[in-house]
Amino acid sequence: MEKWVGRVALVTGASVGTGAAITRALVKHGMKVVGCARNVQQIESIRDELKGEKGQLIPIKCDLTKEEEILAMFKKIQKDLGGVDVCINNAGLSHCAPLLSGSTADWKNMLDVNVLGLCICTREAFQQMQKNKVDDGHIILMNSLAGHRVISNAAGHFYCATKCAVSAIVEGIRNELHMLNSHIRVSSVSPGIVATEFHQRMYKSPERGKKICSRMKCLEGEDLANAVIYALSAPAHVQVHDILVRSIEQKT
Repeated sequence: MEKWVGRVALVTGASVGTGAAITRALVKHGMKVVGCARNVQQIESIRDELKGEKGQLIPIKCDLTKEEEILAMFKKIQKDLGGVDVCINNAGLSHCAPLLSGSTADWKNMLDVNVLGLCICTREAFQQMQKNKVDDGHIILMNSLAGHRVISNAAGHFYCATKCAVSAIVEGIRNELHMLNSHIRVSSVSPGIVATEFHQRMYKSPERGKKICSRMKCLEGEDLANAVIYALSAPAHVQVHDILVRSIEQKT
């Protein structure tokens, strides 16, 4: 990680869970981390917690369903920090919205965050790297095991569709970078069940979310942060394509 000391990383969805864990890890490795989320107060608390560490956390309020806010964030990163070197598209969500009975609003929200927000951030990060002649940058997409197979739970079928889209998107990005003879790398990290607020928010029930995570020893946010560090730490000629991570107790 020495090559990344003092360089700039953007982490979306940095306020809680996996995003917060990745943010902490990158700051401790000496990076200048722009952490964005709608709830910027939580990121500010993490910034205060990390005072004295090797790197720095810069909180930015950004709603990834609004393109104008994403564009304004990248403009600020360029102006204040000289541009992004690493973009970690971590933000993602699910609603309990089956294909045969889910609400259009819930489907649209998942598409806006999980697919469109991810694509806009990736596009802007790449174009900023290209403008700044950063040819060793890294784009990481936080995917899911749900992006590699359709789960049996109808509540998550549309979420699976968005994550299968991410699996296609990462290969498309890789193909386009290759066509451009770019050395910018792209990686995907696909976790199984993680002990975060994900399921609580999905079902709008803290009790149900906690019950799901209590059935086994789940992954922790730090496990995914370690996967991100692994991908970033690989030698320049090594591109980590996809890291699939699940708890040893998770059957499917």
